[in-house]
Amino acid sequence: MPGTTTVPPRLQPGDPTGADRPGAGQVLLSVLDTAPIWQGQTPADALRDSVALAIEADALGLHRYWVAEHHNAPFIASCAPPVLVAAIAARTTRIRVGSGGVMLPNHAPLVVAEQFGTLEALHPGRIDLGVGRAPGTDLKTAKALHRRPGAEFEPLVEELSDLLLRGERSEVMGDITGETVQAVPATKSRPTLWVLGASPGSGALAGRLGVPFAYAYHVRPDAAAESIAAYRQAFQPSAWSTEPWAAVSASATVAETAAEADHLAGPLRVVVAELLRGKRNGPNLTADEAASYRFDPREKLAVDQQLRSHLIGDVATVRDKVHALVATTGCQEILALTLIQDVRARAASYRLLNEAVRAVTAQAQQ
Repeated sequence: MPGTTTVPPRLQPGDPTGADRPGAGQVLLSVLDTAPIWQGQTPADALRDSVALAIEADALGLHRYWVAEHHNAPFIASCAPPVLVAAIAARTTRIRVGSGGVMLPNHAPLVVAEQFGTLEALHPGRIDLGVGRAPGTDLKTAKALHRRPGAEFEPLVEELSDLLLRGERSEVMGDITGETVQAVPATKSRPTLWVLGASPGSGALAGRLGVPFAYAYHVRPDAAAESIAAYRQAFQPSAWSTEPWAAVSASATVAETAAEADHLAGPLRVVVAELLRGKRNGPNLTADEAASYRFDPREKLAVDQQLRSHLIGDVATVRDKVHALVATTGCQEILALTLIQDVRARAASYRLLNEAVRAVTAQAQQ
């Protein structure tokens, strides 16, 4: 892959960044991946692409690689984060790997603690556990997952945090009280817990728990500044972190020229149009297929409005957008989600985005 970057030092456990804390003004760049399925691809192809991209991200010196949890979506292959995290961690050497995120009401906290404790035991100092409250799917699939109706997110996160910090949790079983249940791998191997969200309430929860916070800017850009401010205001130092750490997930498509970036972003435009319509059926279109997609005028206007918050363009354009994003939200890290079919072009987009982020950091440190 053309271009190289300086590999940052590995962060230490207990620091939410996971290695030596970055200097003032430094912004970290990481990857958020959904393992997109393209026309003519199988889910297996998409998963192999994710592993290949993670290897490239590791070589580029990017900070972490997160995979999402989605279900019953024929355009996304990332359904089982701990399984995909295991495959990626085994093929990389330095980059942190984790979930962005595990949708906690779909799972028992004990099982999640055991899964990610096992991953941390096998890959010490490299595993993140980001958890969210959404189902990651439609209502019928949520029912098939046996998602608990009305399950409160905060008690589930507290239970998970307790299992990870102590390796055990007291349970009440009939007339027997005070019995403990252990998440055995997590007793000596603790991944870094994050809370994911898209609201001030989620930010405040992450702050009260003293864990790092990842805001879904690519889903809801309008509430990012308010949510991160709520996180910082509520933050209480904890065994997880002594200082707040805020990341934002942002959609990014970067190329050598603005015209090329615009072409590569074609599939993203179609996805946005379909989401606005409330209907997504098959795999993602390729850039060439998306180029012939016909938007009606009102639809095009709505799509263009939605994409204003996305990081699309050449390095100079995206540098300015990154600068504005960091200045507006106060984020310390960007988790970039890039929807490009060709793995080499997707890796090149991350390389160019890294140039833009490094330029913003250099400017801030002057």
